[in-house]
Amino acid sequence: MKKFNFRKVLDGLTASSPGSGSSSGSNSGGGSGSVHPGGTVLREEIQETLTSEYFHICKTVRHGFPYQPTALAFDPVQKTLAIGTRTGAIRILGRPGVDCYCQHESGAAVLQLQFLINEGALVSASSDDTLHLWNLRQKRPAILHSLKFNRERITYCHLPFQSKWLYVGTERGNTHIVNIESFILSGYVIMWNKAIELSTKTHPGPVVHLSDSPRDEGKLLIGYENGTVVFWDLKSKRAELRLYYDEAIHSIDWHHEGKQFMCSHSDGSLTLWNLKSPSRPFQTTIPHGKSQKEGRKSESCKPILKVEYKTCRNSEPFIIFSGGLSYDKACRRPSLTIMHGKAITVLEMDHPIVEFLTLCETPYPNEFQEPYAVVVLLEKDLIVVDLTQSNFPIFENPYPMDIHESPVTCTAYFADCPPDLILVLYSIGVKHKKQGYSNKEWPITGGAWNLGTQTYPEIIITGHADGSIKFWDASAITLQMLYKLKTSKVFEKQKVGEGKQTCEIVEEDPYAIQMIYWCPESRIFCVSGVSAYVIIYKFSRHEITAEIVSLEVRLQYDVEDIITPEPETSPPFPDLSSQLPSSRSLSGSTNTVASEGVAKDSIPCLNVKTRPVRMPPGYQAELVIQLVWMDGEPPQQITSLAVSSAYGIVAFGNCNGLAVVDFIQKTVLLSMGTIDLYRSSDLYQRQPRSPRKNKQFIAGLTELNDSPVPLELERCKSPTSGLATRIPEAAAGFCRNEIPAVRQRNQVHHLPVKGSRKLSLPTDLKADLDHVNGHCTSPTSQSCSSGKRLSNADVSKVNRWGPGKPPFRKAQSAACMEISLPVTTEESRENLYNRSRSSSISSIDKDSKEAITALYFMESFARKNDSTVSPCLFVGTSLGMVLIISLNLPSADEQRFTEPVMVLPSGTFLSLKGPVLTFSCMDRTGGLMHPPYEVWKDPNNIDENEKSWRRKLVMNFPSPSQEIGDHQYTIICSEKQAKVFSLPSQTCLYVHNITETSFILRADVVVMCNSACLACFCANGHIMIMSLPSLRPMLDVNYLPLTDMRIARTFCFTNEGQALYLVSPTEIQRLTYSQEMCDNLQDMLGDLFTPIETPEAQNRGFLKGLFGGSGQTFDREELFGEASAGKASRSLAQHIPGPGGIEGMKGAAGGVMGELTRARIALDERGQRLGELEEKTAGMMTSAEAFSKHAHELMLKYKDKKWYQF
Repeated sequence: MKKFNFRKVLDGLTASSPGSGSSSGSNSGGGSGSVHPGGTVLREEIQETLTSEYFHICKTVRHGFPYQPTALAFDPVQKTLAIGTRTGAIRILGRPGVDCYCQHESGAAVLQLQFLINEGALVSASSDDTLHLWNLRQKRPAILHSLKFNRERITYCHLPFQSKWLYVGTERGNTHIVNIESFILSGYVIMWNKAIELSTKTHPGPVVHLSDSPRDEGKLLIGYENGTVVFWDLKSKRAELRLYYDEAIHSIDWHHEGKQFMCSHSDGSLTLWNLKSPSRPFQTTIPHGKSQKEGRKSESCKPILKVEYKTCRNSEPFIIFSGGLSYDKACRRPSLTIMHGKAITVLEMDHPIVEFLTLCETPYPNEFQEPYAVVVLLEKDLIVVDLTQSNFPIFENPYPMDIHESPVTCTAYFADCPPDLILVLYSIGVKHKKQGYSNKEWPITGGAWNLGTQTYPEIIITGHADGSIKFWDASAITLQMLYKLKTSKVFEKQKVGEGKQTCEIVEEDPYAIQMIYWCPESRIFCVSGVSAYVIIYKFSRHEITAEIVSLEVRLQYDVEDIITPEPETSPPFPDLSSQLPSSRSLSGSTNTVASEGVAKDSIPCLNVKTRPVRMPPGYQAELVIQLVWMDGEPPQQITSLAVSSAYGIVAFGNCNGLAVVDFIQKTVLLSMGTIDLYRSSDLYQRQPRSPRKNKQFIAGLTELNDSPVPLELERCKSPTSGLATRIPEAAAGFCRNEIPAVRQRNQVHHLPVKGSRKLSLPTDLKADLDHVNGHCTSPTSQSCSSGKRLSNADVSKVNRWGPGKPPFRKAQSAACMEISLPVTTEESRENLYNRSRSSSISSIDKDSKEAITALYFMESFARKNDSTVSPCLFVGTSLGMVLIISLNLPSADEQRFTEPVMVLPSGTFLSLKGPVLTFSCMDRTGGLMHPPYEVWKDPNNIDENEKSWRRKLVMNFPSPSQEIGDHQYTIICSEKQAKVFSLPSQTCLYVHNITETSFILRADVVVMCNSACLACFCANGHIMIMSLPSLRPMLDVNYLPLTDMRIARTFCFTNEGQALYLVSPTEIQRLTYSQEMCDNLQDMLGDLFTPIETPEAQNRGFLKGLFGGSGQTFDREELFGEASAGKASRSLAQHIPGPGGIEGMKGAAGGVMGELTRARIALDERGQRLGELEEKTAGMMTSAEAFSKHAHELMLKYKDKKWYQF
């Protein structure tokens, strides 16, 4: 354990003057400390317990629906399900908690999956013509063998039950055979030209079906695409039967007796064939075709892509197929048809059907199948239909497959939250669940899973494009839906033709959620939407009917007043009392629509409901705040949001300015542009001045300013900070008159939306992004672009500033960058809410805006000389500036509901390089300080309303000390660097330049092993952890290259070493940066394979065995082995050993531990069988003794009797 002093004396200060006062750590680490001018040493010491050994990054589990699914398989004995995807991923699902993700390294699409039933293995065929054998007897499946076909393309695979020989059909029409144990190709090949008749002149096409006969394992049924079916005798190596049909074949399925099979065709027909009469189909039907007159051919329908023919012992067989609908019903949705006897049921689906499987009671193909469910894999959903009930209800899915029900727009992650929250949210959410599910249990029950050692509660919140919010229980690496909130219910539904004011800033999804703020202790919940609104919710267990209170806020940024102010007439800080009435509007909706041709003004984007609204138990809307149109310009989207339940205040900002609202009294406390927050202490000095005056040389940099920088800012300023780099650039603009101003206006940026930003690179900066994953340069470090020819309109705008009057320095932020990444058409809608209303901003007003990027409520020191803490609001901007706003609250609790709250900027400024991302505070002992909050109390509880209402607040004050000095430390992180300040002295203690060539997308102060640390995710893919308060690097791993803006928008850290991001439009990937959790991850994951005895085959009986089929056994080893079939050509396929190079499944089952586990399982099975044998033997001995006793008694009874005495 090391001790790190907050203040250190730097020896040998030779290159800097006492006035320079601050130093910065290098880019790679160290976070060196800054010293006071004069070299005084701080007496306080903090023991930092975190070391690099505590951190390690690994993926934990993936939730959601597999993105772009392609294949489906089911093990009827283990009862596990496998899903393959177009990206080469495989998801294996069992009972709730058993959910495994594995990935092919090649990333090739999965064509087909085949379980080795009850063997703990899986075969996958991928689009790169490679077969893989996966070992499922370990928690993390691994590839044992791979077989790469070089000259032929794989189209279909079939593995008979309890066989080690895999049949592989190819595009050329050939059939190959692979040994599963060695994964070596057999020399036995069924060539297409031998399978078809010699008189046939055309190629039969690819192999679309392979299956052995249920009646005789020595017969193989081969289906070709052109309608040819061949019944091949494996022993005699010849075709026993050939069947032909005019239409192309899509699928084939056997009757369990092996005498008939059914085919589905491209014209929507089903044909039933009998092996005794192969000349024509025994029966032909077009289930959805219109009935035609006699003598006419039935009308063709859409292709039936797959059919399954399943028999029942006590009822008619099930015929289940997908597709086959009539062409005249183009608007009908994809459907699954179930034919049972004379009844035909069509189940319409919400998405196209990818694949389906019928779940049956027996794994043996020659027995009555007894189907009980159908698993239907859709493009964006997984459903299971109950076949045991006549109305065919679906099972309630226990997996979180509906994350993407509406596109996810933002996420929030909370670990170690109050334990009662999960139960409370579940009890409310379960009342709103859909009804009509099957009353039977979920049929996919494979594997085993236990809770593990990780027991702290975790909650994930997802915001969606339709305005819905979902709360998920994420405890113990599982995910279960708790509660769903629909924020759109507070607004009126937009009729067709309305909502034009919304469309001008939002192309689609006007209710899309952009930011989420949740206080688990007080249960206050707040969201901001893409249509420039903020909704505050309070939690209640009781249903109420009430009107929704709304406020309309005008947040305008007048550029001309900022660019050319007159020093004599500069307005002072506006009086709050005069501002409140003008900015407050308590009416439910003052939505008067402006007539065409008239500039819109004071109109919100959405209409809040004015009538009383019924609010069910759960989160109920307390207040709706909307930004309104200003002078024909729509409101800018909100970029930062913070709520304090203890103060009863919500604050939010955008690129125009800051708004602070009292949601207890429903009043607007503050609404002003960002520049007004500086008051007279504007560090950028927008007033035009001569550049030759007030020249100061500080730390080797020329700084041009009207007034000297405040001492507290000068002390904490590093030579690479935003203050030291931006002011000389602005000064250089003064010297060049109007031309630099014009060059600045050529670089146009959208200002960021924290947590859900769409990043875009200007044209002159796109070269700095190396293929997306390379080094990208933030615009904060770029110089102005080269000059461009101006139009007359541009020249007129420059001239209106007058000579020597440059524009206000605009925000050049990495958060404002727009990275152009390849996005599919399907994903394009997901990013619509992220866009600003246009790709470029023509007005000069947009150039000079400083966005509010971070907000934070805390009990802190608002000014330098304060001796006690007070309520404060920390405000971070896109220029790297931090302003502290003082909040003056009524002292008495009763007065809080009536007395006004005063909000005043304190005049305190801090600076960083790059837009500010996050804040946090620590006490003098190094403990992380939680913002104050109000203890939750049901606002609609009747019993409590009768009593006097008192708010119970929990305040976190810095630890008291008799010594005079600093009592609190503030951590601030921007897109470029992190700083630690001591308060109230406002001294910069530590500076760490996190990145120079990229920028930070997400930063959070989290708790790890009861110690605080700073976690950052960088645009170049690095995840970095730094200890606090010394900012020592603990971890720096190039983990996740930024390949999609979805990752940047949804990545978030939380306590206890957890993090997550949206890895695809339908999946959430969770990861950990805790070494302890990585070590315990194997215990937390579920087992995919459990020892289960294979069910015995039914006794066929003497007569059925004599007349029902071939009685002789079929030895595949003798037929396909190397001794009889020879070796396959080496150029045909290449064998690739799996990881570790171990031959066979036995050696690769997980090393020594896996081998010991298998041996233990085998011993248990052997012991169990020996025990059963011993019990049977003992029973037989007892029966024999009893028989002997009765026989002896009978002998004695009749021993002396004569024959005539009987």
